[in-house]
Amino acid sequence: MIRVLVADDHPVVRQGLCAMLEAEPDLSVVADVGDGAAAVASTLDLRPDVVLMDVQMPGMDGIQALREILGRSPSTRVVMLTTFGHENYVVPSFRAGAVGYLLKDVSRQELADSIRRVAGGESLLERPAPLPETAAISDRELEVLGLMAREMTNREIAQRLFLSEHTVKTHVSHILAKLGAVDRAGAVLRAWRQGLVPVEQEPTHGANQPNGG
Repeated sequence: MIRVLVADDHPVVRQGLCAMLEAEPDLSVVADVGDGAAAVASTLDLRPDVVLMDVQMPGMDGIQALREILGRSPSTRVVMLTTFGHENYVVPSFRAGAVGYLLKDVSRQELADSIRRVAGGESLLERPAPLPETAAISDRELEVLGLMAREMTNREIAQRLFLSEHTVKTHVSHILAKLGAVDRAGAVLRAWRQGLVPVEQEPTHGANQPNGG
């Protein structure tokens, strides 16, 4: 039985997640909490196999709670949850030690399978099959993708590469299409999974770090 702790400040979302997990014969919810501080305390007390952590919560946000948990229990497997698809939350989550990142509209099957994978020692950043040759990323697109992973806006990328902002937007559109992503966050995640950009890549500045959860 895989023991899971759910941390989300929205009761309806939290109850829905718990119901989906409890419907699986090999998953058990050991606790559900509504803020980061409670997530830290409950994790250290109950030692679940996997923590599902909402990014945005009152008081201590999910990323801060993640850091607190891993600082005191490095073996804990934490998967981040959010309704937001912006890479400003994705990048700090993985840099802080999350092993996965899921949107809250995830299906029951994908949620359960993701938990099983991380409980078994995998990361949701495991690389899938290589991109088909027709979707090969060009050298210039790789440059743009690398800067996207470093939390730079289209304007900042344009200034860095001496391109027009319109040209950068075109490159970003091509990158999303080739990676099968619907937004920049999805492109960064898929790029990490393909090994196109390193997860440990440092941001160019701290201005885009999330100040909420």
